[in-house]
Amino acid sequence: MITIKLIGGAKKSFNSDELQIDESDISINELLKLLLKIKPDNTDFDIENILIAINGSDSSAMDGKDTIVHHSDVVSIIPVIHGGSSKKLLFEIEKKQIQIIEIRGQKKVDIKFIDDLRKKYPKIKFQAICSNFILNPSHLKKILYLSIYAEKNNILLSNKIETDILMRFGLTLQISNAISSAGMKSSTNFILIAIGNKNYFNSLYSELSDSCVPLFLKNNNLFLKKYFNISKKHMDSVYSKNSLEDILVEKASVLI
Repeated sequence: MITIKLIGGAKKSFNSDELQIDESDISINELLKLLLKIKPDNTDFDIENILIAINGSDSSAMDGKDTIVHHSDVVSIIPVIHGGSSKKLLFEIEKKQIQIIEIRGQKKVDIKFIDDLRKKYPKIKFQAICSNFILNPSHLKKILYLSIYAEKNNILLSNKIETDILMRFGLTLQISNAISSAGMKSSTNFILIAIGNKNYFNSLYSELSDSCVPLFLKNNNLFLKKYFNISKKHMDSVYSKNSLEDILVEKASVLI
């Protein structure tokens, strides 16, 4: 028997927050196909925009959708709700509202920029990540899920979720190393992560829009492989269409 916990909008797909599936030793892919068969005909279930955790661990840090689900496992399905323009990404993870924008690198932008935002918008948690350290939107969302899950379960790598996020993108337990590597740098684009009250997101975006650039235009594949010493052999050993992403998320998930 497998327990399925449905979070957020996933509850509406099945008119329930929990299901019991009489199966064992099946892949996530097979489980999703089964769920599509048993869901009510008058509901939608988007299997592309979800995060899946098995016993609290992100499946993307295992074998992705090929991960095997065993008897008595608890599978949590969390929809990633997103929208916005090419310069702004909005989504939700575990009822946390998140806005992502990319800021053009400027010599005058430094840590004071973030400190000033935190003072002006006290109900929003901010972190800035050097754009080079984010592979794509999926990588970004999965790292944020790890940090949000860690905060919820009191297992943050630091005393603040903002620092936890930075450390997971930098793949290091040393805060100083995370700042020097994945932190914002002058004259380099950075991703601004805002978590909190969405009522302030429009005001925040309007204030910063002149400095915003389209999101995720740069291909950081080669940079990330070189920076984190991820070899072709390592890549080939991961049976996934998104092997680099899966390796980065796995490394971030096992930081303790």
